[in-house]
Amino acid sequence: MGWNTMANITLKGNPIHTVGELPAVGAKAPDLRGLVNGELKDVTLATWQGKRKILNIVPSLDTAVCATSTRKFNERAGQLPNTVVLVVSSDLPFAAKRFCTTEGLQNVVPLSLMRSREFAKDYGVLLTDGPLAGITARAVVVLDADDKVLHRELVPEIAQEPDYDAALKAAGA
Repeated sequence: MGWNTMANITLKGNPIHTVGELPAVGAKAPDLRGLVNGELKDVTLATWQGKRKILNIVPSLDTAVCATSTRKFNERAGQLPNTVVLVVSSDLPFAAKRFCTTEGLQNVVPLSLMRSREFAKDYGVLLTDGPLAGITARAVVVLDADDKVLHRELVPEIAQEPDYDAALKAAGA
């Protein structure tokens, strides 16, 4: 996968860029390299083998829009059969776990980029410039039970919420 391509998005109207691009619809999704769960264990797509996956990729749960998107996916997608909602952020697992506990969010699985940025590079969401350089853009990727990409959205303005309806429809809601 060439990382010389980039997507142009904005943060409060100011242009910023990512390395690479989201995996294409119909393609096999890259594995979840470098992601850690709340128990500090490495995870892969095989961790949820045979389940549909909604990847809610956010810069940090400590921002209002990230928190809102996580709450909405918890509420709207958390009850879908054979589906897991994975919330990928740059937050440490301790902080993500505290956020989910405080908010009462039991239908999402927080995952952290704390060990590496491989996932962010593989999925084309690593920000290369601007004040958030080094963490992820806001994106949603929906995978079927065989890890094929059903839907992808790189949110064009980081301060905006993703298109929940499109993601949920792709996940079979």
